[in-house]
Amino acid sequence: MTARPEGSPATEKRQTPAAGGGGEGQEDVVAVPLRRLLAYARPHAPVLALAALLSCMAAVVELAQPLVVKQVFSQLSDSRPVTATVLLIVGLFLAEALLGSVQSYLLGRIGEGVVLDLRTSLVRRLLKWPMATYARHRSGDLISRVSADTTAVHGALASSLTETLAGVLTFAGSLVLMLMLDPLLLGLTLGCLLIASVSVFTVSVRVMKATVEAQRAVGRLGAGLERVLRAIRTVKLSNAEEREESALISESRDSYLAGIRQAKLQALIHPVTALSVQGSLVLVLGIGGARVANGTMELGELIAFLLYLMYLAVPATTLFSSFTDLQAGRAALARVQELLDEPLETEPPAGPAAAPDPEPAPPSPARRRPSGISLHGVTFAYPGRDDRPTLRDLGFEVPELSRTALVGPSGAGKSTVLSLIGRMYDADRGAVRLLGRDVTRMPLKEVRDLIGHVEQESPVMAGTLRSNLTYAHPDATDAEIAEVLARTNLTEFADSLPQGLETEVGDGGILVSGGQRQRIAIARMLLKRPRILLLDEVTSQMDAENERLLNETLKEAAASCTVLVVAHRLSTIQDADQILVMDAGRIIQTGTHDHLIREPGLYAHLARTQLLPTAPPQPDPSAAAR
Repeated sequence: MTARPEGSPATEKRQTPAAGGGGEGQEDVVAVPLRRLLAYARPHAPVLALAALLSCMAAVVELAQPLVVKQVFSQLSDSRPVTATVLLIVGLFLAEALLGSVQSYLLGRIGEGVVLDLRTSLVRRLLKWPMATYARHRSGDLISRVSADTTAVHGALASSLTETLAGVLTFAGSLVLMLMLDPLLLGLTLGCLLIASVSVFTVSVRVMKATVEAQRAVGRLGAGLERVLRAIRTVKLSNAEEREESALISESRDSYLAGIRQAKLQALIHPVTALSVQGSLVLVLGIGGARVANGTMELGELIAFLLYLMYLAVPATTLFSSFTDLQAGRAALARVQELLDEPLETEPPAGPAAAPDPEPAPPSPARRRPSGISLHGVTFAYPGRDDRPTLRDLGFEVPELSRTALVGPSGAGKSTVLSLIGRMYDADRGAVRLLGRDVTRMPLKEVRDLIGHVEQESPVMAGTLRSNLTYAHPDATDAEIAEVLARTNLTEFADSLPQGLETEVGDGGILVSGGQRQRIAIARMLLKRPRILLLDEVTSQMDAENERLLNETLKEAAASCTVLVVAHRLSTIQDADQILVMDAGRIIQTGTHDHLIREPGLYAHLARTQLLPTAPPQPDPSAAAR
């Protein structure tokens, strides 16, 4: 993988991203320094050098052709045979074609290699970002950067750089030979090219800015389309197709208009170059023809000069085009580099230099088992919300090999607690410990190997039922899979599928019901056999029978792992060994169901209002007396 250049800013000029900007539109002038762009070609230096050598050889062969043509005219004027010279010209043409073909193949390889390196770097970093970073970028825009922007770098690094080298050589060689043939005509030609160069440079700077805007527009379109497709059921059930269609078409039109502006500017480059070449050609023909007529210049010299002028036009056009492509590539790489510069999830220091894990607080005498999960003085606020902490000086302990339920009103911070335990985020203050160890001092892989986390959304990924079940444990055997299917009441469902476990479940599990998605997600984590099982509202879409079976499964699971479940249904939590009641980021009550239901407080209120009925209605004694 290409080493990412260090020690320099990603862009020449960048504004500070605004909160919630989604990673779009923050840059003022977006362009990486050229040295950083060249750094990505370094791993391909040998092949790039060979391509450059072939380009130089092709340029030399091309530069030799007008001299040979001049020789043909000299031989004809002296009535000498020209067969050998003509064969030499044919040989030069063939050599140039062969060199160009090999060079084109090598450039293609280099370009694809650069794109592979960039995409590999992006993928490796994208999957290791902290959760707060994902919140600042829209998924569709990220996809656009990984696909479209890396492709734009292809031309800048491969074709543009090598063709620029060959163009410079051909241009310089043509100038030297034209100077030897006729300095006056060369001066006229350079005057025309100077005007073209200034014009093209001015246009190219604007092309770079237009390219950035076009790439951003494509990113916004991709983000909008990804948002709609992810929630396509909601879109349809809300009769929102026309509104979303209008929004996407508007984004498409913005992309179209940005592309038109880019194409309009790029379209100016060719006519400016052509006019300069045609203007110089007219001058050379007029003045050169007059000089041939008065005998101060030979016809062969004029023809050779005209050929060099045409050769000068090709590298000039190539140089102008390559400069524009280079600017566009710098702009595209800036968007890529912004992602590569994002910090990764933090790991604890490795080796003997790492500070020892502080001893956890001694267990209270009342607790017989060691702590599976413990939080001590934890305060946490989501990025950008420092004035509104979600958790405030939170502390509790979950004994190992027990079932603990976390309940409370919406927004109390229950799901946030699970995120901190799994190190999706780190606490601003305080400590989170698993099995007595501070999670910030444990390698991320070790933390997440210990944990099985079933999320509130219960995501099911595109693929087969088997791939979803074994996602956290790819080496699971058929016997292990059959066991978790039985424990989560999925055996009958799996047997009913056309291809059994090999049946596709659709993008996002669209082909299975909500309750089935929840049970698949639970089965996936049970198959992992974690030491700590975190469940976030996993029964919200289950019927009573499946919920009853799940509760039995959780009782069994508590014999081999520590279970912490966030739930609103009383049937899920009333048999828990411990219930923690949260409100406004703090634990305000702790105890068993039987204890908490009898004391005034939030739990009893929730049980009466939000949870299922606490007990069957009792007959009224006075009614019997009447």
